[in-house]
Amino acid sequence: MHDQDRHDQDREVTGGVDTHAEVHVAAVIDATGRILGTESFATTLAGYRALLRWLRRHGRLVRVGVEGTGSYGAGLARFLTGEGVAVVEVNRPDRQRRRRRGKSDTVDAEAAARAALNGDAAGVPKAGGGTVESVRVLRLARRSAIKARTQAANQIRDLTVTAPDQLRSRLRDLDTNDRVAVCARFRTGDVADHAEATKVALRTLARRHSELSGEIDALDGQIAQLCAAINPALLAAHGVGPEVAATLLVTADDNPHRMSCEAAFAALCGASPVEASSGKVTRHRLNSGGDRQANNALWRIVLVRMSSDSRTKAYVARRTLEGKSKKEIIRCLKRHVAREVFRLLTNPPAVPLGAELRSARVDAGITLAIAAEALGTWPIRISELERGLIHDAELARRYELWLHLEQAA
Repeated sequence: MHDQDRHDQDREVTGGVDTHAEVHVAAVIDATGRILGTESFATTLAGYRALLRWLRRHGRLVRVGVEGTGSYGAGLARFLTGEGVAVVEVNRPDRQRRRRRGKSDTVDAEAAARAALNGDAAGVPKAGGGTVESVRVLRLARRSAIKARTQAANQIRDLTVTAPDQLRSRLRDLDTNDRVAVCARFRTGDVADHAEATKVALRTLARRHSELSGEIDALDGQIAQLCAAINPALLAAHGVGPEVAATLLVTADDNPHRMSCEAAFAALCGASPVEASSGKVTRHRLNSGGDRQANNALWRIVLVRMSSDSRTKAYVARRTLEGKSKKEIIRCLKRHVAREVFRLLTNPPAVPLGAELRSARVDAGITLAIAAEALGTWPIRISELERGLIHDAELARRYELWLHLEQAA
């Protein structure tokens, strides 16, 4: 019996977990794929510990495949990673397999274990516990506020259409911001009167719109501050603003090195070329898969560069002469941008911080006007760079070098 126990501890085992809100169902298999057991555990810290003990009781745990590492399985994935267990992200089971074998939690857990064993699941899940996670939750609150503000603006517009003539004539020719400002100042009377009740509704919606605008502005500032602290080089890239930078940082998460190469990042963003050749025509098309928010971020960078970057304009002109369509050119540019962004995410170059530049300038007794004249720009731009309102890596590096030379003189 003792020899059998020692043999069990020496064998390699792989776990799989089907995650839910209240219960996680786990399965464990050996190196040959034989099922050694299935069990359910609570979605609490005590349940995570019990699940790990149960898996290790069957042998030497090699890895665990977890479904839903970005939702129900996030807590379990973080716990297992913290305990030194190799965790791989498992997609939902293949639909053909589900039709053949049916659907149950134990079947899904076994499928997760087999996917982790045979290499079908090899993706490293997001860390989900660092500063980038802070950016993600702030963006979630921002999206919710934007949606609610848009809904309030639409309701104000619709109420204006059906309002009494005096109100409608006063509001219908105003844009959204002016209409909100006017409605927020309404004085109301007896709500039994239709016109007064409409004023109450419009004032309520307008003040809600204003409060949500304040929330969005505050969240924008916090997100921009976090992005500048996490990766100033990304934020300083041409065409990258705080919202685009936040989207790309959330896609890569706190462990961007889980992406093995820039091709993997391009595929994750849906920017990898997809073969669309037929007959004598050899071509590629846009990829409709991947993270669509990250894909949209790349698209926004490309559009900015197509209108303001000389190298991108020259590339577009050259590819147009070669007979490429605008969609094909944008696809190619997104692939180039994905390569650049991957390098900035995984190996960002050092970018001087605005606060440090300001401190060095003040210590040297140099005014904004003198610095701006030496750098060939406006004093307001130097001020904005120092305060973190703009991000320009090339200007920041030139500014830092000039300050060092001035201090050494």
